[in-house]
Amino acid sequence: MHITVEPKDNYATLYLRGEFDTYYVPMLQQEIDALAKTGIQRIVLDLRLVKFINSTALGAIIKASKGLTERGGKLVISRPSSFCRDILEKVGLDRVVPIFDSEENAQTALFETQTAPAKSSEKLEESESTVLFSAVDESRIEHFLGQSKRVVKSPPLTKDKPGTAWSGLGRMAALDPNGLRFNWNGGNTELSPFAMAQLLAIGTEWRVKFRMPMYKRGYCEALCVVREVEERSDGVKVGASFSEIDAATREAVKQYAKDMAFLKEELRRATDK
Repeated sequence: MHITVEPKDNYATLYLRGEFDTYYVPMLQQEIDALAKTGIQRIVLDLRLVKFINSTALGAIIKASKGLTERGGKLVISRPSSFCRDILEKVGLDRVVPIFDSEENAQTALFETQTAPAKSSEKLEESESTVLFSAVDESRIEHFLGQSKRVVKSPPLTKDKPGTAWSGLGRMAALDPNGLRFNWNGGNTELSPFAMAQLLAIGTEWRVKFRMPMYKRGYCEALCVVREVEERSDGVKVGASFSEIDAATREAVKQYAKDMAFLKEELRRATDK
């Protein structure tokens, strides 16, 4: 990763480029400490060109924000890449460090007493938090969905699975070594929450694909069995246990869950008054 520092009279912008991982955490803190020695305690962190960020780097941002705040300064994030924004919002870091879509708004926010984080669209589309799922027993799809609704627009669930196989698009709610939870609004199926719950009934087996962007590029694949389904006004919330998952992926999921717990604790500490 490369950091370009652009100091002004009473604030500075740090432009990060490349992959922000554990190795580069000291570099960020060194730049912030160097600015502090010149009296600059208000910083914009520009993440537009950051292609990858891991949990240690996220922890470093939380630490830097807390340190600047304690010294009467402030840290804000400007123009995060879609990869970074998804992770920042997934772990809740945007509740501690405000995020802005323009450098001008970020600079202005440095001198405001209170700053409301900029919110991104909640439109469901394929992203880092997407869960793709398809039925092992395809007769379930034929029973619940007409032919016109079985046209798939997302990638096939497995390499040997034809692209015409139907797959649903959900949003990850939780992930641990035993399984996952996701929300599904039905997509273009026009199914009611009751019908969605019947389709994703307890005991049914599904192929799933999900992402852990801080640990592995692309999708991870597994088989899972639905253990609980909760109907909601806008869809269903599904809990499923892994029935088949390779050892390497399970270990990565284990580390992912551990790091998410660590980040949540760091966020809790950062927000404690």
